[in-house]
Amino acid sequence: MIKCLNWPIGVCSWSLGNDFEKIAEAGVDCVHLAIAPALAPGVDAYLAKVTQNELTITAAMINFPQENYSTLESIKATGGIVPDDCWRDNRELALKAIELTAELKVQFLSMHFGFVDMHNPAKARMLIERTRMLADKAGEHKVTLLMETGQESAGELRDFLEKLHHPALGVNFDPANMILYGKGNPVEAVGILGPWIKHVHIKDALSTKTPGTWGSEVVWGTGEVGADKFLRALKNAGFAGALAVEREGGDDRLGDIKAAVNLLSNFKS
Repeated sequence: MIKCLNWPIGVCSWSLGNDFEKIAEAGVDCVHLAIAPALAPGVDAYLAKVTQNELTITAAMINFPQENYSTLESIKATGGIVPDDCWRDNRELALKAIELTAELKVQFLSMHFGFVDMHNPAKARMLIERTRMLADKAGEHKVTLLMETGQESAGELRDFLEKLHHPALGVNFDPANMILYGKGNPVEAVGILGPWIKHVHIKDALSTKTPGTWGSEVVWGTGEVGADKFLRALKNAGFAGALAVEREGGDDRLGDIKAAVNLLSNFKS
């Protein structure tokens, strides 16, 4: 198993179109698995490809059909389990994903829960109730739900997690998201969220020059995350999970992912 320090290195399956041969070609044997295709017809064939390529699933991931990432405003309105008109369908989707994650004997299931707005009591109460319900179900199946970072500052997410204080709830830390959303320094955020960080995305980004718009995702080690400082912060925080390279832009994702894997595997603290 290829590692960075003691952390297994994998790839987010959706970064390579859930093409498991390409994932293996990236030089890793771990995967953060998009689980939605496994809930559709053809589940056995989809999961069989994971086995055929001898990939270890470090975490599963579920996304929601209504999510619109075209602008910051659109994802704020449509992200995660926040939209009321989608809650019934999204709840069922999340519950099925929890059950399948448990069947696969995978410990973690990540998702974008949506924007945490602790300044709006009604919205905060709603999201807390929905999150607690899903976390309760996850805990019954010995699965830990992981909230994706980025939509809010590290301090706001910490406050949310402390308020729930749920043993089946943690964080999938994506350092680039904090830059893409304009929500703070990811290295500093590791110190704030350290106790909850169970799984990490390896992704880099540049801040936007136009407030209210997305930043730009770039190849790992070429953006503002500060790759070496970030990895040292994880080590200092006692992180003991896996790293999954995520690449959502660019014309050569496989090449970019290979470059990231090479940097990670050669990292010296």
